[in-house]
Amino acid sequence: MKRFTRSPTRREFLYRAAAVGGSALVLGAMNAWGMGIASRASAPPALSGSGKGKKVVILGAGLAGMTAAYELGKLGYHVDVLEARPFAGGRCQTARKGFTLQELGGEAQTCRFDDGLYINHGPWRIPLDHQSTLYYTKLFGIPLEVMVNDNDHAWVYMEDAGPFSKQRLRPAQVKADLRGHVAELLAKSVQAQRLDTALTADDQRLLLDYLAHEGALSAQDLVYRGRNGAGYAEPPGAGLKPGRLADPLGFRDLLASKVGRVYSAVQEFPMHATMFQPVGGMDRIAHGFAKRLGRTIRYGAEVQAIRQSPGQVTVTVRDANSGTVSQIAADYCLCTIPLSVLRTIDADFSDGFKGALKAVSYAPVGKIGLQMKRRFWEEDDQIYGGHVLTDLKAINTISLPSSGWQSKKGVLLGYYHYALDAIEVSALSPAERAEFAVSAGEKIFPPYRASFETAFSVAWHRVKYNLGGWAEWDDAGRTHAYPTLLAGEGRVLLAGEHMSYLTGWQAGAIESAWLQIEELHRRASA
Repeated sequence: MKRFTRSPTRREFLYRAAAVGGSALVLGAMNAWGMGIASRASAPPALSGSGKGKKVVILGAGLAGMTAAYELGKLGYHVDVLEARPFAGGRCQTARKGFTLQELGGEAQTCRFDDGLYINHGPWRIPLDHQSTLYYTKLFGIPLEVMVNDNDHAWVYMEDAGPFSKQRLRPAQVKADLRGHVAELLAKSVQAQRLDTALTADDQRLLLDYLAHEGALSAQDLVYRGRNGAGYAEPPGAGLKPGRLADPLGFRDLLASKVGRVYSAVQEFPMHATMFQPVGGMDRIAHGFAKRLGRTIRYGAEVQAIRQSPGQVTVTVRDANSGTVSQIAADYCLCTIPLSVLRTIDADFSDGFKGALKAVSYAPVGKIGLQMKRRFWEEDDQIYGGHVLTDLKAINTISLPSSGWQSKKGVLLGYYHYALDAIEVSALSPAERAEFAVSAGEKIFPPYRASFETAFSVAWHRVKYNLGGWAEWDDAGRTHAYPTLLAGEGRVLLAGEHMSYLTGWQAGAIESAWLQIEELHRRASA
């Protein structure tokens, strides 16, 4: 093997990187060297001029609102942030000892986890693709740790899986055996030129169904045209950026390169086997913003009404503690309130704009954190992080913590569900939700019930200032309502994860704020 007796040049390094890791490693190296090929939004817009003498009122101290306030403040704008809650972060929340939550129509919950234990019941992972989120964790000095998002040594447990029903299987075994059997079958069939006779009609149907799912084949013609897990030529982002899939690599090229000998699961964008999480809880990001904004944020400020005149915006605010009603006037308003809540607020928007606000639904979403007095998943099953996949009703995913390895106790995610499952379980009391989760979990982990100590749950569609987990746009809404809302109305602009193609992600909130402060500054400077 040729050895370099000197440090390789960049060209030599890229050549070897291509041989080992393909184009992804090459692009990553070039991006790290600042060679101008990255297409992700990785920093706020570089704006010139000054906002001195201009006042902006921002509605909501979630990540979109605080991003905007932080960046506009650097330009000299006078910024007031109105936040209805007693804390900043919006959905960027972490439940730890003493944290309280009361859902609409429900009883108050106080988190009783032991000191140092927590659950990220809002956002819980950061992909490497979301450089905008990572920009602020680096800027604010927020330490990160790996979040194990895929673990082939965790369990797959299905109640309805034929001969494998109610058995615990390792994903690694399932993947290896499936691929082995399919490879053997296809290899023998191709070799004997009898692919059409090697299978019964039922076998062919089942095999085609598996291959279509596994290979992301078109349901119409069973042709592979790419999948978002393989990457984007133009990643989705804020504004009118739905993204464009990368062209798939040629099959013959892949065969010739022999890279297929090393199997790696292709997941949905932007999921990766390892992701990131802030050490100590996701709300560390919100705390980073809030610390720097200080008294710019006014807590307990419930927006009652929004009015515009040719020269200003006036927001009527009710103090949640005293009940006092006051008004704040500004040159511009950046509203980051979820559309599910904004459409319930008295505003003098046009009928067309109000109609657009109603064009998007919000996802019912529920999570529960279960504190266990023993980390049985590590001690008994040697599972360190990752997810347990199951068809147990309304559980969907059990996720094991990616921190506190080998410590005595831990908090796992007992369920993470959506849609009708989330609605049905949200009707239960917190104690009933915990019993529901424990009853399901002990089917997979025998020590579940004996180890369970306390729980904390949330149903985001029942949280007063959210009314849903995230925006769920359909094609019609994206085509007709989304551009209307993106343009804003008068002196009011909108930002938040709902005003991006990264709905449900913190990056969507951050990048939408970057987009709209650039537009606001353009208008203010005109």
